[in-house]
Formats: sequence, C-alpha cells, structure tokens
Amino acid sequence: MRIVVLVSGTGSNLQAVIDAVQSGELGVEVAAVGADRPGTFGVERSAAAGIETFVVDFKSFEHREDWNAELTSKTAAYAPDYVVSSGFMRIVDQTFLDRFPGRYLNTHPALLPSFPGAHGVRDALAYGVKVTGCTVMIADAGVDTGPILAQTAVPVLADDTEESLHERIKVQERKLLIDTLRSLDTPT
Repeated sequence: MRIVVLVSGTGSNLQAVIDAVQSGELGVEVAAVGADRPGTFGVERSAAAGIETFVVDFKSFEHREDWNAELTSKTAAYAPDYVVSSGFMRIVDQTFLDRFPGRYLNTHPALLPSFPGAHGVRDALAYGVKVTGCTVMIADAGVDTGPILAQTAVPVLADDTEESLHERIKVQERKLLIDTLRSLDTPT
C-alpha cells in the first residue's frame, strides 16, 4: 500500500509512521510527504529518511481553488492508495476529496463527534469531560465529520493542562494511526 502524508508542522505522527515502516512493523510505502508551507520540520524529517517531498505553499496562490488544484495534482502524481492528513492544517476542497474518495485519512485529538475543529483538546478541558481521546477517520467535506475508522480513549487527569493532555493524546494518536493503517486494505 502506498501513502502520501500531508503535514503543516513538526510531523510527529509522520515520524511514528516512518519509524514503524523502517522497523517492519507497518507494511506501507510512504511515497511522498507534502506540506502547505515551506520550512516545516515534517518535510525535513521526510527528507532525512530519504522520502520524496513536495511543498504547495498556500500563501503563494491568489485563489484557494488554485492551491487545491495544485495540491491535488502533486498528491495524485505519487499514485497513493491513501492520503494521510498528519497535522495538515488546511481544509481541502471537493476536487481533492473526489480524487481520493474514501481514501483521505485524518486524525483528530478528541473522541469525535465531540469537540471537532482546531481546538479539540482545549474544548474538552473547558467542557470538563473526564475522558477524551483521539480519532482516525475518513475526511469528508465537513469539519471532522467523516466516517470514524478507530478511536482510543484517554483519561483527563485532575491536574491536566491543555499541553499535558495533548501530549498524552498524541502518544495514543500515533499508535492508533499505525494500527489503522495496518488494518486497511489496498483499495481496488
């Protein structure tokens, strides 16, 4: 199975995938890693691991649909079976989703459908839940509304801050992503 991973930042989930592939724990080929801006550590991690990279800089496009078209084209050039959003902080358009139907995976640091959006950890703490977690899903046109593939619960501790809770969620999120990728079949 071939995957393309999209990143916007440090790529800690990506590093977990790279490590799992290199150790033989995960039988996928990371065909390429793409980013929405230059200078991401996720791209640096990939290059250091010998993985092809590409950048489709969001800020260099006047129109969002032009950026989406270029991202779709660059991603499709690697013929991935699945595309993995790994901390990719851009919403893709319907053209991208149509090119990879049911094959665009996303992770989220909450137990969806609770606490969707960019601040899942902060929102869970503010609400006062005793358990939160992480989700791997098929991304669709909504914000964290696609079909859920897997979830893992993480307890909220009495002294948790947003940062401490998010770090514990990230540990589980990395495991969940690898387990989910391992469970997928190559689409026909």
